[in-house]
Amino acid sequence: MEEDKSRKKEKDLKLKELCKVWGPAEAEVIKSFLESHGISSIFQGLVVQSVHPFSTDGLGEIRILVSEKDFVTAKKILEDRFSLEKAEED
Repeated sequence: MEEDKSRKKEKDLKLKELCKVWGPAEAEVIKSFLESHGISSIFQGLVVQSVHPFSTDGLGEIRILVSEKDFVTAKKILEDRFSLEKAEED
């Protein structure tokens, strides 16, 4: 029983890249959207945006990571939201 809990916690800690964005504003919007659906996320990037506020040649790229267990759900809700926005623009 303890082994099952340990494996579950280990799987919860594994992160998977959900998407990449080009600035902190977009990253924060996605993070808030995911949190409103009960999904936690973290950012990973090469440059601290507050120190170097630019996005040239991928330096401003921010990777949004979610738990492996939440990945499928997070991907689906982002894709559904993107499809909805695209349909409204047409």
